[in-house]
Amino acid sequence: MSTEGVGAVVRTVGVEEELLLVDPESGEARALSTAVLARAEQDAEGESAFEPELHRQQLEFATHPCRDMAEIADAVHRWRAEAGRHAADVGASVAALATSPLPVSPTIGAGERYRWMAERYGLTAQEQLTCGCHVHVSVESDEEGVAVLDRVRCWLPVLLALTANSPFWQGQDTRYASYRSRVWGRWPSAGPVELHGSAERYHEQVAALVSTGVLKDEGMVYFDARLSRSYPTVEVRIADVCLDPADTVLLAALTRALVETAAREWRAGEPPQDTEVALVRVASWQAARSGIDDRLIHPRTLRPEPAADVLRALLAHVRDALEDSGDLKAAQKALTALERRGSGARVQRELLERTGSLRDTVAECVRITGG
Repeated sequence: MSTEGVGAVVRTVGVEEELLLVDPESGEARALSTAVLARAEQDAEGESAFEPELHRQQLEFATHPCRDMAEIADAVHRWRAEAGRHAADVGASVAALATSPLPVSPTIGAGERYRWMAERYGLTAQEQLTCGCHVHVSVESDEEGVAVLDRVRCWLPVLLALTANSPFWQGQDTRYASYRSRVWGRWPSAGPVELHGSAERYHEQVAALVSTGVLKDEGMVYFDARLSRSYPTVEVRIADVCLDPADTVLLAALTRALVETAAREWRAGEPPQDTEVALVRVASWQAARSGIDDRLIHPRTLRPEPAADVLRALLAHVRDALEDSGDLKAAQKALTALERRGSGARVQRELLERTGSLRDTVAECVRITGG
């Protein structure tokens, strides 16, 4: 799907976002996804972009594959607006929040799969009212895809830091920027994994996990990044849903550039960095703890460095790919804006400090969600 240099055919990219359904007055999460989905289905011309999630307090949409970041921006704005319109029809609002700031008792969705998960995983499933953002980037083959997975794994914690948007849990400040990622990590298959080495080895590892019976099926292989079951893509799953839609577009651009950079390294015969899983996990913990407001673990040196320096290292690492896709200037501008404004976690905390109310914080986040 991609070649190097001027005139390159850039990889397609698609985004899946999970949104929180909230009461417009109280700010509390509301279990209304069935009603919202019914409204969306009635209104859809052809296939609906919306899908149910594990809990009825959340809703997911997926964009079509795009080659241009302006298309991604348009799609994200469109589907967030559509979600908000359908939610309003049933007395709710949508907020791009990775966890509910206010206390909530999550409601498991209908269907055999969700019932199985609730029975199998107990409190872990019950507590998984978390909203992420998944980015799909096209690859030419499983072999290329696995080569990409092996070469992007050390950079994924930086994407988590950029998108951190879940400082509150059950009405309390968690002291984390991304508490969603800590809750998500309770699933048995979640998080970073070792180098795969080949597509054959990747599929063997996935089959071995499923054969244990701990997972229902391949769809529950919740690696930070994986081969998609349904599309010819690499699916990067580590990010919180972004409060500001501009940050979703930045995430998509950086993720595509990471994939393209990794594929070029593979074609050039450059081996992946063989960082221990424990170190990648610690880097993810640090990213979840402080987001971009303190230090991050540098993917190359594996030492703590100022977040601004690590962000610049990421930009330098993918610079050629960004330039070839025409995204470099926009990515630089968006990253500067994000550093100045802060990720969703900082914005939420500043809103609470200003308003003194989690309810008012959620209300303002509903507004920001629409861009």
